[in-house]
Amino acid sequence: MNARPYVLLSCAMSIDGYIDDASTERLLLSNEADLDRVDDVRAACDAILVGAATVRRDDPRLLIRAERRRAERVARGLPPSPAKVTVTGSGDLDPTARFFTFGDGPKLVYCLSGAVEKTHERVGDVATVVDAGDPVTPEAVLADLAARGVRRLMVEGGGSLHCQFLTAGLADELHLVVAPFFVGDRRAPRFVGEGSYPWHAGRRARVLEVRQIDDVVLTRYALSDRCDARH
Repeated sequence: MNARPYVLLSCAMSIDGYIDDASTERLLLSNEADLDRVDDVRAACDAILVGAATVRRDDPRLLIRAERRRAERVARGLPPSPAKVTVTGSGDLDPTARFFTFGDGPKLVYCLSGAVEKTHERVGDVATVVDAGDPVTPEAVLADLAARGVRRLMVEGGGSLHCQFLTAGLADELHLVVAPFFVGDRRAPRFVGEGSYPWHAGRRARVLEVRQIDDVVLTRYALSDRCDARH
């Protein structure tokens, strides 16, 4: 049986824990220096996972930005950028989104059994559609990714996806960046919501690193025994 991939969660939030505001414009929480750090972390991964809501709202490319890092991956026999992965319950995805149209690497869409036909109709020509059961669970996604050779997975959100991996105890490492401002709007999405988390007052996560990156602060947490401070 394939071991599940190493799971690294990455998130940027405001001081009061919001990952976006309630406007229609994307809220920039990070800065150029931190985005370069994220690019470096991405380059060391086999796949990047975001939720379908993130694909719809943020329209991310999810590609390695630095030419040097792309070249290093190719020299190791890897695609220039990691595989792109998303999860959907409805199949409501736009085939012209940058998730699908940017980059030549694999694109995987894990969907609810009842939405397989619709998902195939929408994005079957630009991505591999996988029936992930009902409900779609992190365990099912990780098992299929492991079978496809993914050893290191970076989960970039949104909050619902982060919450699912965290409450299931399937996260090995968390990179949490805090931006120096408040959002203060309960309509806006937060990093995570209510849930039963393995880390609490009686079982604290281990801090691997705290680093200031220009005007944001990165904290790296070890969330499992698989976590290696060198990652």
